[in-house]
Amino acid sequence: MRYAIRHVTRFDYAKPVAFARCNLRLKPIIWSGQRIHDYTLSVEPGGRIAPARAEAGLANVVRLVVEAAATSLTIESRCEITVDRAVPMPSPDDPTLGEVARLARDSRDAGPASPAAYLFPSPLIPLDPDIAAWCAQELDPDRNALEAAIALAQRIQRDFTFDPAATLVDTPPHEAFAKRGGVCQDFAQIMISGLRAAGLPAAYASGYLRTLPPPGQPRLVGADATHAWVLLWCGPARGWVGVDPTNGIWMASDHVVVAVGRDYTDIAPIDGIVLGSGAQDMQVSVDVEPLDATA
Repeated sequence: MRYAIRHVTRFDYAKPVAFARCNLRLKPIIWSGQRIHDYTLSVEPGGRIAPARAEAGLANVVRLVVEAAATSLTIESRCEITVDRAVPMPSPDDPTLGEVARLARDSRDAGPASPAAYLFPSPLIPLDPDIAAWCAQELDPDRNALEAAIALAQRIQRDFTFDPAATLVDTPPHEAFAKRGGVCQDFAQIMISGLRAAGLPAAYASGYLRTLPPPGQPRLVGADATHAWVLLWCGPARGWVGVDPTNGIWMASDHVVVAVGRDYTDIAPIDGIVLGSGAQDMQVSVDVEPLDATA
């Protein structure tokens, strides 16, 4: 499936800001099952854009510096990308969760996609005994790794309510877990916390969902915005496999991977500082348009 993606972020400031410096992580990364054909990034009223230093997560990072006083800032990212990713099917040859945990601990890979980098708590995803106990019901060490991953994702989708008013961007996982509600970020963080508590390598994936579903299929929750889901490393043969606990589905051709990290702090689409005073308003719009005529 070929997509045209348009992601616009607009900041309006009550008083002019004198200076802004931002990290932008908006261009999709090279990842299995997807390839980029074209990408453009534009900024109004303008600024200096340059590559940033490498980061721990898997992300395309650029630095934006705006030195002229401004009352608004609009960042527009456009991309054409093909995603051809089959739905994973559990196989008798897949490792068990216990085998995955052992293989991850024994890994000597020091790269950004190493499973060892995603075994431990991270700034926004600490280990939590209540989450660990709840998730452990699906995480028997002798269970097929892929079967366990989709079972846990579907349990979260069934038992939690999608409610944008329930949480904020900095709500810790234990609060969303106690409320049994939140948004995609909360559900991904809860699942990752439970997987890591079981000794499993789990990563936070950020990206997009297609806006319009195929004919006759329901619209996925999280379209028209950036989306978050989970990657579980399932051994060297399978590698990283994506599951979406918001929708209870696998990551396949409806998902576009923009960045992968330990948690949101590694892969936030935009972060940085501004020098100024007064209130700020941010508006974000995302459109993921299928370009294939038969889609």
